[in-house]
Amino acid sequence: MKYSKGSIRRGYTNQLLSVDLTSESMAVSRIREQVRDYFLGGRSLALYLLSRAVGPDTKATDPENPLILANGPLGGIPMFPGTAKAMAVSLSPLTGIAGVSNFGGYFGPFLKYAGFDALQITGRAGRFVMVVINSFTGEITIEEAPAGGESFDLERDIVARFTGLGYRKQNLAFMSTGIGAANTAYGCINSHYYDMTKPVNGTRGLFRTKQAGRTGIGSVMRDKKLQSVVVLAGHPHGENPYGAADRDKLRHAGKRLHAIIEEVDPRSLQMSRRGSAGLVAFMSKPEYQCLPVRNFQAGTDPRARQICGKHYAEHHFEHGGMDGCFPGCNLQCTKGGHVTLVSGDHAGEKVWVDGPEYETAAGFGSNLGIFNPAFVMEANWHCDNYGIDTVTSANIMAFLTECFQRGFLQKEDGEGLALGWGGEAAALQFLHRLAAGRTEMARAAGRGMPDILEWVARRHETRTGNDIREELALFAMQAKGLPFTFYRTHRSLSMQASYAAASDIGAHHAAAWLIKADLLGAFPTIEQKAQALISYPRVRLGNDNMGVCKLPWVDVFNPESCARDGDIYINPATQEIYADFYNAVLGTDLAWEEIFARTDRDINLQRVLNVLRYGRETASRDWIPDRAIGPTDDALYEAEEEFNDRDLAARLGKPPEELAGMATGEKRELLMGRRREELRRLIDIYYRKRGWNSLGIPTPETLGKLGLWEFLDDETRRVLLELTGEGQELAAEVLEQA
Repeated sequence: MKYSKGSIRRGYTNQLLSVDLTSESMAVSRIREQVRDYFLGGRSLALYLLSRAVGPDTKATDPENPLILANGPLGGIPMFPGTAKAMAVSLSPLTGIAGVSNFGGYFGPFLKYAGFDALQITGRAGRFVMVVINSFTGEITIEEAPAGGESFDLERDIVARFTGLGYRKQNLAFMSTGIGAANTAYGCINSHYYDMTKPVNGTRGLFRTKQAGRTGIGSVMRDKKLQSVVVLAGHPHGENPYGAADRDKLRHAGKRLHAIIEEVDPRSLQMSRRGSAGLVAFMSKPEYQCLPVRNFQAGTDPRARQICGKHYAEHHFEHGGMDGCFPGCNLQCTKGGHVTLVSGDHAGEKVWVDGPEYETAAGFGSNLGIFNPAFVMEANWHCDNYGIDTVTSANIMAFLTECFQRGFLQKEDGEGLALGWGGEAAALQFLHRLAAGRTEMARAAGRGMPDILEWVARRHETRTGNDIREELALFAMQAKGLPFTFYRTHRSLSMQASYAAASDIGAHHAAAWLIKADLLGAFPTIEQKAQALISYPRVRLGNDNMGVCKLPWVDVFNPESCARDGDIYINPATQEIYADFYNAVLGTDLAWEEIFARTDRDINLQRVLNVLRYGRETASRDWIPDRAIGPTDDALYEAEEEFNDRDLAARLGKPPEELAGMATGEKRELLMGRRREELRRLIDIYYRKRGWNSLGIPTPETLGKLGLWEFLDDETRRVLLELTGEGQELAAEVLEQA
């Protein structure tokens, strides 16, 4: 299909590309100004498109479930740090609700340069295909994809195909997944881009990857028989190539943030040397106990220094060139290096690994009781090559390892394979089985945490006659079906509520990563914690809407923020720079608080989508396993007895010495009961501040005030009115206000 790409004006192309793989048809449509101005872009626009495409009964595997890739109005502008972010959105095969994942690399910007704010793909192809958007020829095609099930083989073939046609590697960006996405419900999508500066084997340049990892969107892509989405594009040129309303103000904002990163990062987290794995050392501090060890049973380990960013920087990361995932970002946190594989079909090969990021280092490292950095890098590479999420894979493997530890599984259950803490060879063997769907245990694990829990329970019940489902649920680390990212939350009530309620995709930190600020004392009262569950998602998810990375804001503290009023931990001085960037591009004049308050629109839309799935059970899904709240058995209580005793004594209003005569089991039950009550109270306050009822459902009045009511269809309005107990008079009032 031929198309006209148009130009970028004030951050937008104002065009949506729709592709139906079943009919192999394509269409380009204008995005209505009313929709564009209300749903800012990125995650927000994609959620709106998803809401229009699916109904309450649509399943992730239905052809009509769309795969949506969307950039934001500030994405792809290299004069400002961290503008590579784009969003992948679909119904999740892992959770059944809206799945959302952000990713970096060049794909999001290139999609914009090619003329589109979003790409929506529906249907299912009759053969494995790839969608090619060629902005140089003004053509969009559906082509037969190269054969094979591994993402890096596909990368090699795609690069060879298009360079063979005369295109330069730096004009090529593409998304792919692998065979693991076909055999699990948590496939990831790799975003491939060419880094022309990286020194490799005496030359420069290699293709690198970032991932849309969470919620199994890669499995949706694979189910559609879509091997890849390719964009051929180049950076726009001219006097004002990105269509900014005020080009000089844009440049000034970029220079200010560049200067802060250059000044602060080398003497704080050193992201430019250590990447996000540098966070391992902070989370493992004995006073915090927040690094998950052995399936979140412990929170620190002296061996953590072997998998921290400092160790990787000194022994594994290969520095040189530009380690940003898009031009213009001087944070340079995309670290990587070579490792020689010891397992699988590629054993003996020396391969490049992008990472590990913090989540992968903690997941395949401490949470499996493994402190070998080379193992973590190998597991990272295999997951990327197979197209599966490192977080979910590692989390489910830790759950199974604890089941073996507790005697709930035997070696025969794993068909000759037993997982144990620190067992590198068994972990790698299971990872290969998982990706291939080889063995019954691996296939059950591939379906997700609820399914593997049920599988373990049935095996154990058949053998012993005992039902252990309730016990398994204590340490199956998931919420809404999505396994936890790797923060042990015993000492952060704010983060417990973030996983439970503020993150509507399940247990992920993208919406409200509050743990560090909470540990530093940012939110001393429960009301302040509840307010943080409002204010931080506005910023974090607002960045997903705009197409910008969170790390230059969250991990580089601007010293000028100390002079600001209110919550200094939200880094308000840097937020003001982001506001200048936003206003410069879009031609507005808004304070940063006003800009990010608009995120409430899509937060509420995502909640409405959850309500359509859960109905009156919505609030009951806003919960986390006991292991995330505190010690699940007496031995775990005693491992941190001093802290737990102090905490319990404070909750009971007694001096700690008065607990001396109490049995551990009695203390533990009291402590867990009080902590559960506190979490429930915090969630209830959060609901109230959001304008949701006691069932966690947004009221028509709240949606009306936000202006969201008018974007909902009649059936959705009817369901909400029924679930909130509102009558037709109120409905009419809300509609009139809207």
